[in-house]
Amino acid sequence: MCAGCCYVCISSVLSCQDMLVHRSSSLHCAVLNHPFCFIFVPICQAAYNNDFNEVQLLLERNSNYLNIQDSFGGDTPLICACKQGNNRIVSYLLNRNADVNLRNKKDRTCLHYAVRKRFTFLDYVLIIILMPVMLLGYLLMVSKTKQNENLIKMLLRAGADVNATDFSGSTALHYACEMKNQAVIPLLLEAHADTSVKNQDGETPLDIARRLQFHNIESMLKKSS
Repeated sequence: MCAGCCYVCISSVLSCQDMLVHRSSSLHCAVLNHPFCFIFVPICQAAYNNDFNEVQLLLERNSNYLNIQDSFGGDTPLICACKQGNNRIVSYLLNRNADVNLRNKKDRTCLHYAVRKRFTFLDYVLIIILMPVMLLGYLLMVSKTKQNENLIKMLLRAGADVNATDFSGSTALHYACEMKNQAVIPLLLEAHADTSVKNQDGETPLDIARRLQFHNIESMLKKSS
C-alpha cells in the first residue's frame, strides 16, 4: 500500500519464518507464503514519500520497476507520486515513459488522483497561520495551486486519458468539480473532457457543481458544453 508509511500484515501472529525481509531499500519486506500479507514495493513507497534519490536509484538498478504495481491497491510509482503531488518525481517518471494510463484496483489513473490533490491538512494549517504575516499564507496557497496545475499539465501532455472513468464511473472532471478545484477545470476542458459523462449516481460534472453550489464552476461548464 502506497498511501501510508508502510504495509502491515493483517495477522499479527505470523512467525518470522513466514516472511522474507528485503533490506536493500528504505522499506522492506517481501511477503511470502501467507494469504494475509502483502508485497511491499520500495519504489512505490519512495515515490509516495518524495524520496527522489531512492526512486532514481531503484530505476537505475531495474527499469522494470517503472510501471510496477503493488499487490494491495495496484498503485504504480506514478500514481503514488501524484497522490502526494510530488511533481519532481512525476516529471522524472514521465521522462522515462511511465504509463500514464495504468489503473489501480479502484480503476483510477494518476489523473484522478492529481485533480483530487489540492492542499494537505498541514498546508491548510500553514496558510491559516501565515495569512496575517505579509500575505505569506496567500502566497503559499498560490504556490500550491500552481504546483497542482503544473502536475495536471504534465499528465495531460504525456497523454493521460482525460475521460477515463473509475469504479464509480467518475472522470477527473467529476472529481475536480467535487473538490472545487477551479484552477484545473479549464485545463481538463481544453483537453476535451466530456461534460456529459454520468457517474454511477447519475451525475454529470455539471450536476455536481449545481448540487454543491459552485457557481463559478457551473458557469465554466455551461460555457464549454
